[in-house]
Amino acid sequence: MSTETPAQPADDDARLLAELGYRQELRRSWSGFSNFAISFSIISILAGCFTTFGQAWNNGGPVAVAWGWPLISIFILIIGLCMSELVSAYPTAGGIYWWAAKMGRPVHGWFTGWLNLIGLVAVTASVDYGCATFLNLTLSALFEGWAGTLNQAFLLFVIILVLHAAINIFGHRIIDVLQNVSVWWHVFGAAAVVLILLLVPDEHQSFQFVFTERFNNSGFAEGATGGPTYWFYVLPLGFLLTQYTITGFDACAHVSEETKGASTAAARGLWQSIFYSAIGGWILLLSFLFAATDVNAINEAYGFSGAIFQTALTPFFYKAVIIISTVGQFFCGMSCVTSMSRMTYAFSRDRAVPGWRLWGSVDRNGTPVKAILGACAAGLVLTLPALYQKEGVPIAFYAVVSVAVIGLYLAFLIPIALRLRMGDAFRPGPWTLGRKYKILCWIAVLEIAVISVYFVLPIVPGGVPGGADFAWSAVNYAPIAVGGVVALVALWWFVSARHWFTGPRRTVEEID
Repeated sequence: MSTETPAQPADDDARLLAELGYRQELRRSWSGFSNFAISFSIISILAGCFTTFGQAWNNGGPVAVAWGWPLISIFILIIGLCMSELVSAYPTAGGIYWWAAKMGRPVHGWFTGWLNLIGLVAVTASVDYGCATFLNLTLSALFEGWAGTLNQAFLLFVIILVLHAAINIFGHRIIDVLQNVSVWWHVFGAAAVVLILLLVPDEHQSFQFVFTERFNNSGFAEGATGGPTYWFYVLPLGFLLTQYTITGFDACAHVSEETKGASTAAARGLWQSIFYSAIGGWILLLSFLFAATDVNAINEAYGFSGAIFQTALTPFFYKAVIIISTVGQFFCGMSCVTSMSRMTYAFSRDRAVPGWRLWGSVDRNGTPVKAILGACAAGLVLTLPALYQKEGVPIAFYAVVSVAVIGLYLAFLIPIALRLRMGDAFRPGPWTLGRKYKILCWIAVLEIAVISVYFVLPIVPGGVPGGADFAWSAVNYAPIAVGGVVALVALWWFVSARHWFTGPRRTVEEID
């Protein structure tokens, strides 16, 4: 892997963008650090590590965290390295689908774009709903009159989503600065949580517990922590914690048209956001496990991370940890809306989204206002089933999480596979994998194929069709959401779109 040339000045960025077929419409004001910051913020160890900790605790236990996190992180970093090479060659706001259309045919761009858009809408919805859940918990701890009900959590979710849309619309001059602030909040906030969990509790778990203890609270295999069902079904479901937390790093590509020196800065920002998040997240999660001394209370809370803080810390430090996480999740959701709206804008610019004239436009400040509003509305609709979840494991939330993971990673799979197919015909940018691309791309393709199967499977026995305890409220609706949209997109393609969708459409005719 190498970086052969320095970052280009702004005029070179505009010239490269023109060569790729587009006018410079978005404001190119982001630094390389800001580009790194948006993916680092979307990955957000203060969000995913807190909100989906229970998925790993119930499905595998401490080993799913202590060993699963670094193992899966390595595979995700490999995926990121493959994508860094692609964004260096094609630094456009369309990102993933543009690469697929360029290296393949319009049909590849069509399906990649829709999968990417579904994933980005889902990840935004899940992050903001997780933020609302923690804010709900914070308000319950601070105010006796706040009951912290499910309806209140959903109301907070709507408010947070509206705020994020407003920040992205009216804060166009400072959005890159806020991304930078988010990075430091995550760094110092995570460090503060680790120190609190190490210094405040009177006792801690042993290394043996943290690195060898196994749980199976999933309901499958009657709670057995050995045998094929545990190792090949339950434990892999626990890896959703890592796979969901370290995602959304394609944001570096989606804001590349706003980044100075994008062909190098976006590539570097993408893989570095994964690398540093993986290290920081592992340290943070290990501090959770060492502080998890009241195992029964945590099990009764279905593995919710808040139970760790509540049982291990004094009321003051418990509130401090929850507030740190809530603010980090708010920054994360803000960044998600930025990335989601840029993808919506770019895909609409190429006339692939119904109402593309609305979503593919920008205002006088270079902000895709209508794309922001439309994508946020889609996230709200996707999260409506959370109003009807049962008490206990938040099936609806984990389903939205699964939709995010499946949509995004399948979108990553297509261009990586196409780059593998191109071989030496691929013209790399200044940041390249060299000859290592073959082995890395094959590993990435296989890993994405495996996780895409696991995350459409039932999360609890009640979600198994035909089972004695089957209930629609327990169904993992990720395959319904993803499969339904993909089926509609496929039908649309064969009936109509294949006759008029030609992939990326040039907005410039001549290059000076």
